[in-house]
Amino acid sequence: MNEELDFFQNLFDPATQKINMTLLGLQLILTPLLCFIISYFYVRFGNSLSNRKALSKNFVLIGLTTMIIITIVKSSLALSLGLVGALSIVRFRTAIKEPEELAYFFIVICIGLGIGAEQMLVTFIGTLTICLVIFITNRKTVEEVTQNLIIRLPAANRNQSEGLVEHLRSKSSALELRRMDENSDGLELSFGISFKDLKSLMEVKDHLHEKFPDASFSFLQKV
Repeated sequence: MNEELDFFQNLFDPATQKINMTLLGLQLILTPLLCFIISYFYVRFGNSLSNRKALSKNFVLIGLTTMIIITIVKSSLALSLGLVGALSIVRFRTAIKEPEELAYFFIVICIGLGIGAEQMLVTFIGTLTICLVIFITNRKTVEEVTQNLIIRLPAANRNQSEGLVEHLRSKSSALELRRMDENSDGLELSFGISFKDLKSLMEVKDHLHEKFPDASFSFLQKV
């Protein structure tokens, strides 16, 4: 009985652990903080068509998991080799559709790696630098009204697509084709589109309905 009691006491005794518990506490605070900052920048400045708020909720979990794994395996060669074997059987069941999503996943994984390896200052400065770059490269977009635009053309009016795109390009400050789906029912186009202000957006909406009455249009706020 005493041997079992000693076993459990040693199992949870910080003095018997190879990991510095004070340092671990700091890592568990700093990792979610930096990942949350990246999540905010992704939601605020990202250009993905997917639900960015839903995707960004995974960033903290990914960063924390990476940090804990690195903290555990860095003290043991056997655990490191075991990690390589475990990761070799892991597969993503859902493909990442846009390069931007992959870039942000790499950022939060990098945060977990850096803090788990006790390179906190470098990771902190690097994260702030990345956020500054994101802000600078997207500051113009923030001043404009940016929407996701989905256009559906019936099969009989597919030939209008070229003229429709030219019309949008002439009326908007930025236009990017994100996706095009074509089937027997018709053609569906997805754009990222920016306007100088809300008034310009409403004018374009009215012009589209007047110039292309057979097409349907959906303006979606980027979230």
